[in-house]
Amino acid sequence: MRDGGPLRRAGLALLLMAAAHRAGARPCPDDPRGQPRPNVVLVACDSMDGRLTFYPGNQTVDLPFINFMRRYGTVFLNAYTNSPICCPSRAAMWSGLFTHLTESWNNFKGLDPDFVTWMDLMEKHGYHTQKYGKLDYTSGHHSVSNRVEAWTRDVDFLLRQEGRPMVKLTGDRKRVRVMEADWKNTDKAVNWIREEAVNLTEPFVLYLGLNLPHPYPSPYAGENFGSSTFLTSPYWLEKVIYEAIKIPKWSSLSEMHPVDYYSSYTKNCTGEFTKQEVRNIRAFYYAMSAETDAMLGEVISALRGTGLLHTTIVIFTADHGELAMEHRQFYKMSMYEGSSHVPLLVMGPGVKEQQQVPNVVSLVDIYPTMLDTARIPVPQNLSGYSLIPLLRGGAENDLSPKGPRPSWVLSEFHGCNVNSSAYMLRAGKWKYITYSDGHSVPPQLFDLSEDPDELTNVATKFPLIVHSLDKTLRSVVNYPEVSSSVQSYNKRQFLNWKQSLGQNYSDVIANLRWHQDWSKEPRKNEKAIEKWLGQVK
Repeated sequence: MRDGGPLRRAGLALLLMAAAHRAGARPCPDDPRGQPRPNVVLVACDSMDGRLTFYPGNQTVDLPFINFMRRYGTVFLNAYTNSPICCPSRAAMWSGLFTHLTESWNNFKGLDPDFVTWMDLMEKHGYHTQKYGKLDYTSGHHSVSNRVEAWTRDVDFLLRQEGRPMVKLTGDRKRVRVMEADWKNTDKAVNWIREEAVNLTEPFVLYLGLNLPHPYPSPYAGENFGSSTFLTSPYWLEKVIYEAIKIPKWSSLSEMHPVDYYSSYTKNCTGEFTKQEVRNIRAFYYAMSAETDAMLGEVISALRGTGLLHTTIVIFTADHGELAMEHRQFYKMSMYEGSSHVPLLVMGPGVKEQQQVPNVVSLVDIYPTMLDTARIPVPQNLSGYSLIPLLRGGAENDLSPKGPRPSWVLSEFHGCNVNSSAYMLRAGKWKYITYSDGHSVPPQLFDLSEDPDELTNVATKFPLIVHSLDKTLRSVVNYPEVSSSVQSYNKRQFLNWKQSLGQNYSDVIANLRWHQDWSKEPRKNEKAIEKWLGQVK
């Protein structure tokens, strides 16, 4: 179904913005150095599958403002997170460095508070800076459960750490503002544009961080609950095209890759799910994405209404994706496309319109792109490369001080719900995933041109491709050494935490998110930890 009034008004607003954009658009200069430096607005949401921003994923839900950015800007078809979990991913985006360089191993460990971000440098070089909403790139955040689960992932036990994924409908067809905290931050950003930005004499950079479309907390799961509830209102659910929802194929539990099985089990997804349950989870997730799109629209509308849209570069992205029951999982923490593929759209002065860029890019590219946009010298030690040549419609090998952009992107994961460090190299049609030391866990290789759903691991079929990609990966990161460092870090952190609890240790660890499974064999689980720590020979 379609909602007449609000959608009609949204459509009219888009038409007005399109007309204003055409009227105020300036041709892309060959040398933009003579032009005033543009404003920059970055809207970063949480857990959006990048495939929703282009065909065929964009056929499942109405996302009018993402479509507006596609029409008047550039969409990247192969943009990836550098670590598919909140804090490590955002640490990469704000630092321009790969995860093994920031050592942001889990949601508890991010950047130091005094780390110099791209926003710090832009402020130093004359930009007015403002940020609202979710940041989550520094150390010390997220729940105790979240960090303990990450530290103990090598322990020889298997415990469910999440509530079973479910959907929940709230309100009625008039309920638009479901995620109140995000709307409040969006309102702050919009008011700042209308009341402050419009009067500035210097260029500005504005950041808005959204929680949506991340699933909501699930208090039904008991103490230390996770976030396994996909919640929306009928208003947003009506933006979803149910007949276009694809029910993902699953391997049998016995055929799953060992890391995938661990992930599926700890996420409480190994039980029975009907097709209708899966369809509803995906539909509610798409509806939550539609609400996210509306917040982006509020920002774009404010820029248009104040006359700032044609002098402002707008960037929309996410920290990671959402599996939404693909590969029998929800959440992220996976190198599969639903989890690792992020949206990346850019519009504004100098950005080519209606452009689809097939090159592989990643979130570490945000840092040098921000500096390049502000005409600030880009440090040569960054992992990322400026997107400006691609945004202008140039070739990927356009000269830069760092040399040509590599033909691959790197993602890595060291946190909870995965019992091994994971490394992903995406190059051309191939996605190569390897684990731990490269030997103890079998690798995966997917041909995304023939197998976009990543259902067939062809690593044993193409050993030369595996060898070549592994060689490239090792030239970027000594991943067996990094995996070993993470294992040592996990033990140290857990021991420090355990010692800080004293006699309360047994009670506290028994009541984390895994409490339902832990309570079945508490002493056995404690002994498994003691063995892992080397306290039992």
